[in-house]
Amino acid sequence: MPEIIEKPIYKKPVYPTDQRPLLQRIHWIHVILLSVSPLLALYGAFTTKVVSKTLYFTIFYYIVSALGITAGHHRLWAHVSYKATVPLKIFLAFASSAAVQGSIFWWSRDHRVHHRYTDTPRDPYNALEGFYHSHIGWMLVKKDRRQLGYADTTDLKSDKIVRWQHNYYPLLVLFSSFILPTVVCGLGWGDWRGGYFYAAVTRMVCLHHATFCVNSLAHTIGVSTYDDSQTAKDSFITAIVTLGEGYHNFHHEFPGDFRNAIRFYQYDPTKWFIRLCSIFGLAYDLKTFPKNEIEKGFIEMRLKELYTLQANVDYGVNLEKLPTFSPAEFNVQVKNYNKKWMVIQNVVYDVSSFINDHPGGKPLINSGIGKDMTDAFTGGVYKHHRAAHNLLSQLRVGTVVA
Repeated sequence: MPEIIEKPIYKKPVYPTDQRPLLQRIHWIHVILLSVSPLLALYGAFTTKVVSKTLYFTIFYYIVSALGITAGHHRLWAHVSYKATVPLKIFLAFASSAAVQGSIFWWSRDHRVHHRYTDTPRDPYNALEGFYHSHIGWMLVKKDRRQLGYADTTDLKSDKIVRWQHNYYPLLVLFSSFILPTVVCGLGWGDWRGGYFYAAVTRMVCLHHATFCVNSLAHTIGVSTYDDSQTAKDSFITAIVTLGEGYHNFHHEFPGDFRNAIRFYQYDPTKWFIRLCSIFGLAYDLKTFPKNEIEKGFIEMRLKELYTLQANVDYGVNLEKLPTFSPAEFNVQVKNYNKKWMVIQNVVYDVSSFINDHPGGKPLINSGIGKDMTDAFTGGVYKHHRAAHNLLSQLRVGTVVA
């Protein structure tokens, strides 16, 4: 007697709940920073004249500080998708400090947890909890680390530049995000006020929400190019907003790849920056996922989409479910009951509804009623196209068995 193997019972994970009172859970530093800074930016916009040089510098410094997050925090330290020399690491650590989004260690640790536990309660910015939560809400409360997943950060703890930036983060933020842009605009062309309100505060606020879109917008709009089992989406719109981080479905499927976009027409300036650094010897060991496996994932998703579409198309009754007729029974139906039937490849078709619409004319189709028209249909008279074969599937009424 064969051994009976019991199927294991799946038990849904039980996640600990945060029992702390609400006031104890509020992250007051984040609440103040993320609420006061937009108000300051608005105040500056209404009270401060825009100087063209300040505007150009603001855009330039926005890109620099954004690269600190996308090329630094994200692709270098969180995913180790390439290696960087010490000068490049120092530049990215300084640039990311200007973005004011947490130290390299803090940011990368949570992002690794996000990838390991995507769309679960252990994900720090779980998209299934809603757009607001994944965009900004998750930062307004102090996280109970017991509720979050674990990610190895040994390499981050051993990185001297990561430790340096983490230890001196408040001072680096004060200098790189506020003092430097204000001083550049002030000493450069006398626009101290514009340097503070535009190059410092407004730049920081815009960059905050652009980066937050990677957690919210990139998990909301777009298409599932490589995998639809998770919420990450590919979107050109998100790519524009996030300096190339918008092809997020690709990124979640192949997180170790230094690119977010692989097609020539896709927008990913962070990828171009990393490649440029590699040309000058500042970046090396740029990791890419095997092209064959990427295309395999792409094709499998397209096939899945096609199968979904195909499931909604009527291909007629399956041949196995159709009644069978002997040649004699077929002839009786045609002669005695005036059925407009013909046979093609042993399948019986009722062409009565198609006689008037037949492109070859009524006489030709009428001449085939009661006969086997396989040769005529497949090239003897005319080699019919795929559309004709598909149309026939709606007209079949049985099969002929000798």
